[in-house]
Amino acid sequence: MALDRLEALVRNRLKRLQYRPDILDGFIAGTGLILYTPTSP
Repeated sequence: MALDRLEALVRNRLKRLQYRPDILDGFIAGTGLILYTPTSP
């Protein structure tokens, strides 16, 4: 039962993050990684 509640909570929070790209960008920036946008050939 507790695992079901945890899964629902995680899904809910990830769904919210989907609409907050600024937060996701902040997480990536905090890692120090650089993302490159692929270019078309």
